[in-house]
Amino acid sequence: MPDGLPVSISLPVLVADTATLDLEGVLADFATHGWARLGRVLSDEGLAALGTRVDDLMHERVRHEGLFFQRDSATGRYEDLEFAKGWQGPSPEYRKIEKLELDPLFHAWMKNALFERIARCLIAGPIALYRAVLFTKSPAGGTALPWHQDGGRFWGLDRSPELQIWTALDDCPIDAGCVEVLDGSHQAGLATAEGGVISETLLRAADAERRALPVPTHAGEGLLIHNHLWHRSGVNRTGRRRSAISFCYMSAATRCVRKKRAPRQFVRVFD
Repeated sequence: MPDGLPVSISLPVLVADTATLDLEGVLADFATHGWARLGRVLSDEGLAALGTRVDDLMHERVRHEGLFFQRDSATGRYEDLEFAKGWQGPSPEYRKIEKLELDPLFHAWMKNALFERIARCLIAGPIALYRAVLFTKSPAGGTALPWHQDGGRFWGLDRSPELQIWTALDDCPIDAGCVEVLDGSHQAGLATAEGGVISETLLRAADAERRALPVPTHAGEGLLIHNHLWHRSGVNRTGRRRSAISFCYMSAATRCVRKKRAPRQFVRVFD
């Protein structure tokens, strides 16, 4: 596969009838709870293609200049992660790969008809992509992700995105470190202006440990997740890979406001 931007491709990835799925209940759940189930959205053909592509990227059988890689920590602790290392050789133990829009298979999936319908229900005007990212936990356990919100000054934007569409590429049961949420927590907005990881003080005040709600999924299922929803995931204890992809959609009018580097330019996905 040559380096560069994706070429136009077509794959039979969207499960039949999901393009016309009744979204009224889904969007009502999303507004109330900060998350919602889409049910099965990705076909067996799509699962096979994207699952194989994950392995190919991790072992550099397929390469795209500009992908971001991060390995699991040796301890499984988020606090022990190393940064700015990039691709460190063939391994199944990359916890995150970003900029999946550079890959034609993932690019095709992020532009499917169902995701466009959902995004247009929630976002006015042309729609851009903030990030397209793989989150994976290797058979060795992976890395625990603490309670956090996906927004704030850390994201460097002039407005807060609110929509992430998440697709399971493998079964993600509780023992595999499925997503856990604090139901309805998005309604209070950002816990801090900085965003990101939530402090122990705020977690105790919210009784987060008791209120944590696991959201197990099967391979091919989709979720909507609000950026301000408090969520986390544990380590993988199944001995099998646990992976999912997340696309964050936002208004194409959104601008990067960071000062240290050149402002980011965002890919438009739905004009």
